[in-house]
Amino acid sequence: MTISLTKNQTISLEKQTSGLSKISMGLGWDVAKPSGFFAKLVGGATEIDLDASCILFDAQKEVLDNIWFQQLQSKDGSIQHSGDNRTGEGDGDDESIHVDLTRLPAKVQTLVFTVNSFQGQTFEKIDNAYCRILDQSSRKELARFDLTGKGSHTGMVMAVLQRTSSGWNMTAIGTPTTGRTVQDLLRLATQAIPA
Repeated sequence: MTISLTKNQTISLEKQTSGLSKISMGLGWDVAKPSGFFAKLVGGATEIDLDASCILFDAQKEVLDNIWFQQLQSKDGSIQHSGDNRTGEGDGDDESIHVDLTRLPAKVQTLVFTVNSFQGQTFEKIDNAYCRILDQSSRKELARFDLTGKGSHTGMVMAVLQRTSSGWNMTAIGTPTTGRTVQDLLRLATQAIPA
């Protein structure tokens, strides 16, 4: 059974499934439908380009690596990005980041997942945005976080995965920000890591 997370809620992924070794973080979104008389005259956006990213941190909150549309694989090969989806069209996840937890170096303590609009399109133009964590072996959805909150922001820190003595925990963050690349979101991503 999927757990729908609320902002700042933390769950243990180990309690959701036994023997967790590979996960995927899926990001999905739709283009907001225009409304009103003027929207019919001028039309609306037909494509929205959001970019999912993953930032790896050590125990001292130092950045070890970034996975994003310009670097689709982590330096150690344990994390793989599905590639850039520039439209948001279709059902299901529009972008995914696959993580082999068994291959992550021990010094990696935290993964922070972010989303941003490289083209500067705001979240006012987006509907039904979400991120979710799946167990790759069973394809079972473990947790989902709806990225609510339309606004003029162009990025968001979505969620944090943190290594603990009892396994991996996921915390839903949902903090809006501005920025067009993962580098623009580094400071806020660092601040989002639970103490």
